[in-house]
Amino acid sequence: MTVSGVGSVGFTPYVAPTVSPSNTTAAKSASGQDFGNMVLDGIDRLEQVQDKSDQLAVKAATGDLNAIHDYTIAATEASVTTQLTVAVRNKAVEAFNEIMRMQV
Repeated sequence: MTVSGVGSVGFTPYVAPTVSPSNTTAAKSASGQDFGNMVLDGIDRLEQVQDKSDQLAVKAATGDLNAIHDYTIAATEASVTTQLTVAVRNKAVEAFNEIMRMQV
């Protein structure tokens, strides 16, 4: 009996972007523009994940989706990505508030 890998069923896991050591030195020397680009890229990725989930939800509702697990995976991925985005936003707001308290 053989068991096929996850890749054989067409599942491609979401891989979070990584920062290489060469990018960190560039980010330190830039004036914050790189950070802004990273934030915009993250929001664009979130929107893409949610759009995919929405498209699969419509297909599932109309009966055009052959494999319901594709929608389940996409919806879960969208949910987790949204939760991560909200957590990062909350930490940024906390950091901003802490900086404002230090200036008083």
